[in-house]
Amino acid sequence: MAVRIKEVCVDACLVIKLVINEPDSPLADALFTWWQEQGMQLIAPVFCPVEIDSAIRRRIIIANPEERLTLDQAEAAFAAAQTIPLKTLSIPGQRQRGWELAKELNLPVVYDSHYLALAELRNCDFWTSDERLYNSVKGRLPYVHLLSEFVCKL
Repeated sequence: MAVRIKEVCVDACLVIKLVINEPDSPLADALFTWWQEQGMQLIAPVFCPVEIDSAIRRRIIIANPEERLTLDQAEAAFAAAQTIPLKTLSIPGQRQRGWELAKELNLPVVYDSHYLALAELRNCDFWTSDERLYNSVKGRLPYVHLLSEFVCKL
């Protein structure tokens, strides 16, 4: 009998914290390190890398100068993002379940619900740093976790 690797589903906004310095990036680094030590496989829907790349690209042209990246910083972030061992998946029933979850949870877009559907169908936890998403599902989906829930000594 094959042993199934433990999985954890992560979204693009959490991965971004590994490649762009944000206030809670050290916590994200610690969480990803802990997962690596536990032998966890990071999974995400197939569109996640495009979301990551778009978020990096957007940071070059955003209006807020404190959050803006130079072209060199964006190139470095893009290169770093490609080294993160993220397995992208599209599994049977994911699209349908994503649609259903978007309706059930009254989510305005299905991007978020596809992460939720993948985690549910793979029977694993889903981690995000998106407080809006977390607050819209907390108490309803026990497998959803917010980055700030990870407590560690930094």
